[in-house]
Amino acid sequence: MPQRIGVMGGTFDPVHLGHLRIAEEAVEELELDKVIFIPAALPPHKPGMSILPFVHRWNMLQLALAGHPRFLSSDLENRLPGKSYTVITLRRLHEERGEDAEIFFFVGLDAFLELNTWWHFQELFRLAHIVVLRRPGYVLDDVGDFLHRKVSPLFVDEPDSRLFRHPELLTVHYLRNSCLAISSTDIRRLVARGRSIRYLVLPEIMRYIHENELYRTEYPQS
Repeated sequence: MPQRIGVMGGTFDPVHLGHLRIAEEAVEELELDKVIFIPAALPPHKPGMSILPFVHRWNMLQLALAGHPRFLSSDLENRLPGKSYTVITLRRLHEERGEDAEIFFFVGLDAFLELNTWWHFQELFRLAHIVVLRRPGYVLDDVGDFLHRKVSPLFVDEPDSRLFRHPELLTVHYLRNSCLAISSTDIRRLVARGRSIRYLVLPEIMRYIHENELYRTEYPQS
């Protein structure tokens, strides 16, 4: 049987409990065989933003995923030249995992509504099932409206299943995930101000941040 593989991208600066909880819920709801966390090397949508060196973000990700039977990590984007374009990442992932693998790409609803600004965004809907993550202040109707206006009017809403089908493109799912009010930006700010980040990140991550003296000064949102 083809494997059902979830893909979670991001800077993971740092990885926190919100990332892990979303992946856990997606595994159960979508019956995924595994979720691959792929940290961005050079995010094209964040030019000029100061991001922690890849090695630290990668090391923290290894600590966060250790011991989970279905969570994996990949340094794919760090191995690819140039900016971390999602389309290129998904193409390469198909090459590595085989064309019969079913790939489910996770994206927050706020970012989903800006997909038309992404490089070759139309190809995303041929490379992966899109899993839209619930965000406060947004509703399911926003997903259908975007699809019909920016992608294709042939998407059909199946509200009972919270998904959208298309005769040629892959499905778009709406995940009713827990909306944990945790952000990497807030975590960095707390560390810079000498405040506690307990219960926002795993203890191993908190220890790594303090031992390596990370985030001692604030820098722009990423």
